[in-house]
Amino acid sequence: MPSLNVIYYSADMDAASWIPGLQAALPGANVNLWEPGAPAADYAVVWKPPQQLLDEQPGLKAIFNTGAGVDALMKLDLPQGVPVIRLDDAGMSVQMAEYVCHTLIRHFREFDGYETDMDHGKWSFRKPRSRLDYPVGVLGLGVLGERVARAVAQFDFPVNGWSRSPKAVPGIQSFAGEDQLDAFLAASRVVVCLLPLTPDTENLLNAERLAKICPGGYVINVARGAHVVDADLIAAIDSGHLAGATLDVFRVEPLPKDHAFWAHPKITLTPHTSARTLRSESIAQIAFKIGALQRGEAVAGRVDAARGY
Repeated sequence: MPSLNVIYYSADMDAASWIPGLQAALPGANVNLWEPGAPAADYAVVWKPPQQLLDEQPGLKAIFNTGAGVDALMKLDLPQGVPVIRLDDAGMSVQMAEYVCHTLIRHFREFDGYETDMDHGKWSFRKPRSRLDYPVGVLGLGVLGERVARAVAQFDFPVNGWSRSPKAVPGIQSFAGEDQLDAFLAASRVVVCLLPLTPDTENLLNAERLAKICPGGYVINVARGAHVVDADLIAAIDSGHLAGATLDVFRVEPLPKDHAFWAHPKITLTPHTSARTLRSESIAQIAFKIGALQRGEAVAGRVDAARGY
């Protein structure tokens, strides 16, 4: 039986850790770092690969994406009929739930204001807010979005969820489709973006849609920077319609030093760290799926190229 050949490539992950891990999880396979002119492989494990990799590997049986978002891959000319398989979770959903709940509670409880006051030696008091006045809307109810919505609901916030097609999640008010997007935004005071980036969702949170959010609203973007129109978000905050935003993702990363987000007092920034790929969990999942494909079995996480996720 011919040996199994796997290539690995990442634009920003450590090959020195991934390749030995994949090799250990796939005994008998040949796992190598992709370089131009590399021998033909059966499977590719990649993150933001160049087009050349795909052009040189016409015999691939599947392409594994080492992150939840596949938008970078969808921009390439993919081999016809070769499935793209994303990670189902691999430890990212609990990280995302932690991040969003922390950010939400920090804003709701005004801990940022208390922190500023204490830094200036001021002992202050703020009137407690009602959770009923802060309904949270989760844009995107995939694996990560549903986990976040459930976690937020545990703190007794009203939770709305929007998805492309109807989804029933216990305890979550569901909105679906373009026709219900405005109603979803109008029903939400905190909007959490967890959408995949596709041509339909790019620039989704523009001036028109930001204006639909409840007055005094707050935006948390942990999906992709291109979902938000930067200038429109700043304008909505400066006008007083929005109270602020926490952003973990940006159109250009690292965020350019001269970007207006850096200096804005009502925008909190983190460096794309809301949910990081956990190597050991990811490798175990990829190895399991390669084994299943080799046996002719179906696997979860197959990307629908028409939808882009």
